Amino acid sequence: MSTDSRIGTKVTTVRESLGLSCEDLAERSGCDVALLRRIEAGEIVPSLAPLITISRALGVRLGTLLDDDTNVGPVVTRANEAAEVARLKSLETGAAGGTLDFFSLAAGKTARHMEPFLIDVKPAEGHALSSHEGEEFLFVLSGELDVEYGKDTHVLGAGDSIYYDSIVPHQVRSAGEAPARILAVVYTPA
Repeated sequence: MSTDSRIGTKVTTVRESLGLSCEDLAERSGCDVALLRRIEAGEIVPSLAPLITISRALGVRLGTLLDDDTNVGPVVTRANEAAEVARLKSLETGAAGGTLDFFSLAAGKTARHMEPFLIDVKPAEGHALSSHEGEEFLFVLSGELDVEYGKDTHVLGAGDSIYYDSIVPHQVRSAGEAPARILAVVYTPA
């Protein structure tokens, strides 16, 4: 099952278990009904910002929509085992920009409050800012990264990091023509 279909199936399953219609979820999350239907059908690649609002509207953590397995103990992820959990185009669905390949470092850990990822950030053509509740920590492993945060842009190289409140409009993109690899830890309040 593709990532798009798996996430859409989970959204549908949780929504239906709560007795909500697509329209109810759209009203709760502030997402467009057509967008929700396309995500549930696996027709589009979901993005992080709407998934955060959808998970909050459903009363589940973001990882519930992204994970396959659950584990109450510690989760060890070996270097060659990071599970690809999503391939997003920008942080806003339908936005122009580079591709972000997310690799979960805690897939299967239940009741976690942080979402750690390795992310391969491809060069972007345009930029759409994202805003959602929570906090993000980014550490650049290789390449260069442009982090647009509010009215400022921060250029980060290997070994640099940034920690910010996600409610401020922001966008992450590779600086220049080469991709970058980052460690990202995303926190979204329950």
